Amino acid sequence: MCLIAFDFRPGSPVPLRLVANRDEFHQRPTAPLQAWEGAPEIVGGRDLEAGGSWLAVHRRGRVAAVTNVRDPALRVPAEAPSRGQLVREALESHDLAGWLARMAKGDGWRYAGFNLLAGDGRRLWHLHRSRERLLLAEVRPGIHGLSNASLDTPWPKLIAVRQGLLTALRRKWPDDALKAMSDDTPADDAHLPDTGVGLDLERRLSAPFIVGEQYGTRATTWLEWNDEAGAIVMEEHRYGPGGMALGKARERIALPCTHLGVSSCHDSRGPSA
Repeated sequence: MCLIAFDFRPGSPVPLRLVANRDEFHQRPTAPLQAWEGAPEIVGGRDLEAGGSWLAVHRRGRVAAVTNVRDPALRVPAEAPSRGQLVREALESHDLAGWLARMAKGDGWRYAGFNLLAGDGRRLWHLHRSRERLLLAEVRPGIHGLSNASLDTPWPKLIAVRQGLLTALRRKWPDDALKAMSDDTPADDAHLPDTGVGLDLERRLSAPFIVGEQYGTRATTWLEWNDEAGAIVMEEHRYGPGGMALGKARERIALPCTHLGVSSCHDSRGPSA
């Protein structure tokens, strides 16, 4: 995952709305949004090369997403685990806060640079691993963006999709947010970040939606966590080389009664697509 915009409103009927783009090499094997084979409590897209994910939820009522940190000078440990494994571990951990604390105390250095978002609808954390920092913080309520630097770093595409999400919340969700995520217009050179990859690559990576034959945006996903409806809804739009649309998938994940108030919980509610 390389670009995320989200609105976090703990205590409200809809504590989380999120829209995200996954940029990756088109040849990397991937499973679409669905319940995982061998781990059906997890629902999301899946990297079939390393087994992790960029964005997924757990039926117990938990969500996690990861982005890379773009920094060629960042030293990657030998035999570093896939960053997609962070999503699975965050979802399956019985004590998310404790697991995150252990990661922040040193375990996170085992990975290449990353940003991890993980939460349970009431609390949301951001764990950041860069060249010099390993930092854990709770996310404050409001609209945020995350790309390949840190939370709310004002890269042009992050500003654009965060504004697109704000427009969607005021007008038409998720359509306006998806429109912003589908913009393939590169940023002006004057506003490009300098992450050490050279001007040409900075330009190619500066649009919210990256079009390429070998590398590009492979999925756009929106997610709504709705306590009032008792469910998390996810929809994934998939793309191939040149930005070709390949189809979409939608899942409705029922939240457990233990997660919701009694008035909004029904024992008969079960997982459904």
